[in-house]
Amino acid sequence: MPWLPRAATCLPYRPTLGAHLAFLGAGGLALLFLFGFLRLALFLYNRELIGETPAPVFLEAFHNGLRFDLKLVAFLLFPLLFTLASPRLMAARWAVRSYFALLTPIALLLGIIELEFYREFHQRLNGLVFQYLAEDPKTVLSMIWHGFPFIELFAFWVIAICIFSFLFDFIERRTRSFPQANAGISSSQRGIAFLICFCLLVLAARGTLRQGPPLRWGDAFTTDSMFANQLGLNGVLTLADAARARFSAHRDNAWPSALPPEEARAITRDLILTTNDTLVDADSAAIRRDFFPPAEKTLPIRNVVVILLESFAGRYVGALGASGDITPQFDALTREGLLFTRFFSNGTHTHQGMFATMACFPNLPGFEYLMQTPEGGHAFSGLPQLLSARNYRDVYVYNGDFAWDNQSGFFANQGMSAFIGRNDYVDPVFSDPTWGVSDEDMFSRANIELEKLAASAGKPFYALPQTLSNHAPYALPERLPVPPVSGHGSLDEHLTAMRYSDWALGQFFERAKTSPYYRETLFVVLGDHGFGSPEQITEMDLHRFNVPLLLIAPGIREKFGAINRTIGSQVDVVPTIMGRLGGGTRHQCWGRDLLNLPETDAGLAVIKPSGGDQTVALIHGETILVQPKNDKPRLYRWQLEGGAKATRAPDEKTAADLQKKLDAYLATATRSLLENTAGGEGGK
Repeated sequence: MPWLPRAATCLPYRPTLGAHLAFLGAGGLALLFLFGFLRLALFLYNRELIGETPAPVFLEAFHNGLRFDLKLVAFLLFPLLFTLASPRLMAARWAVRSYFALLTPIALLLGIIELEFYREFHQRLNGLVFQYLAEDPKTVLSMIWHGFPFIELFAFWVIAICIFSFLFDFIERRTRSFPQANAGISSSQRGIAFLICFCLLVLAARGTLRQGPPLRWGDAFTTDSMFANQLGLNGVLTLADAARARFSAHRDNAWPSALPPEEARAITRDLILTTNDTLVDADSAAIRRDFFPPAEKTLPIRNVVVILLESFAGRYVGALGASGDITPQFDALTREGLLFTRFFSNGTHTHQGMFATMACFPNLPGFEYLMQTPEGGHAFSGLPQLLSARNYRDVYVYNGDFAWDNQSGFFANQGMSAFIGRNDYVDPVFSDPTWGVSDEDMFSRANIELEKLAASAGKPFYALPQTLSNHAPYALPERLPVPPVSGHGSLDEHLTAMRYSDWALGQFFERAKTSPYYRETLFVVLGDHGFGSPEQITEMDLHRFNVPLLLIAPGIREKFGAINRTIGSQVDVVPTIMGRLGGGTRHQCWGRDLLNLPETDAGLAVIKPSGGDQTVALIHGETILVQPKNDKPRLYRWQLEGGAKATRAPDEKTAADLQKKLDAYLATATRSLLENTAGGEGGK
């Protein structure tokens, strides 16, 4: 201000109340603009998900997002209210400016991370962030560096920080009052200003004028577009909710049932038990039973091989109706076995796929990472326990490190004894710096290990080969044996990895068919989970759960046909295996033998996303009930074949019935886990 006298420019700064409130208010508006900018970036970065959704739907999403952003900004401004306590604090503008300077890069960093996070998981920031941070930092950093456009995103972050830093500097300069205009500010004036601002921030933090609960997750779900609904949320708030759940006692996040335990257990038994089951230990175990499959439903097999395919989404499997020739080898194999077309993973993370498939225990709210919790040390009645009791030998063959997700610790405790991981391969065809060897290396080693087991001691065996190449950063051999996929936008690299993994699967079976053990082995091929696609079916995003299940064994097509449309999930795998082996089995699986159900039973699946999201769903027949925690359920009619879609079903009676069954199932399984009564034998 060159026109002021020099003495005036040297006076200590004494703010007016109006100038200070203008500074805080303008800073809050700048934060609001920042979060709106990040929402727009998320929208543009994932524009492939727009599809045919009309523009007004996204305008509604941005309106909903403004409410959530306003809620967050109110929380962020609360600490600054206390600067009204004295003129000296009001004069310390450097402190307020430093506060804004600290918030800006953090908010921008989270927003930039969310660009890729949402593209991969179709969810706003959630507990998966903490899960990955809790794992091996070297692997996580390698995944970020090799799997994402790190340099471009980092440059965007730096530029955005500079822009918003300039904006806050501009606000600070423009809201200064002239020194000679300063007048004394009484404590009563500051007190009244504090009270008014406090009330306004409380109102903004509630996000709504309604009586009852404040703004919450369900308030963003006002359209039929899942992308628009997710866009209406605020990633910082969803991450904060996940942090509260993550760093509280995980048992505190267990499913809150409204049913009495006895009623919940009775409903669960009606839901799971069949005429081939005889309940045992009814007073101490929820669904422990003796299972006697009819002899005519068994197969002439001795061995079992369960192949768990990373991110093998049914949406892109040719045998399930997909175009593009992504999975030609799997498609050819379906002509030799029985294909389940309406099968689902229990979660959206490999962790849940492993324990649901092999330990036949569901993915429960509060226990998504079961293998890493104390409860994961309990005895279950999965394949390792059931086949070890029959004197089976075993092997687990994997591309990567068994320390990840505590795989070796969990499965060794469950009864597996032989583990082949990334450090056990000699001269692999390809090894990437993040995960380990390629799928062709893993399958080649699996062939060798299975032939060894078949040739030694004359004992039957079971095995778990698990793939990994179809996981970000999709580090594949430089010379691919398959043509790269094109025409799918940002999914091209992922689908190329899926096609490569499918090729490696074909190589495995080509060699396995030349081995004598092949003719007496049941092969179970399934995905650990799917991944997102432009079509988001209900807020559960069903394409992330839909995976194929293929059974290959001598005589299976003759007895059971080529296609099965029964609804099932990974917890049904072990009972279905035991039903083909025959003989009496005592177990407590939370699924059923899909080939021993009454003709009138269309099957069911209880599914839940990973990342701490406590939304759960029950798929039953042509309907799916989606139940957010502490919110009203939503009932849909769904289909994936012949054009994926879901429409709301205003059937209150069906919704109430399914809600009760879902509540009972989750509550009973949770209680069994906490009481350590989920095993198949004795009191454990």
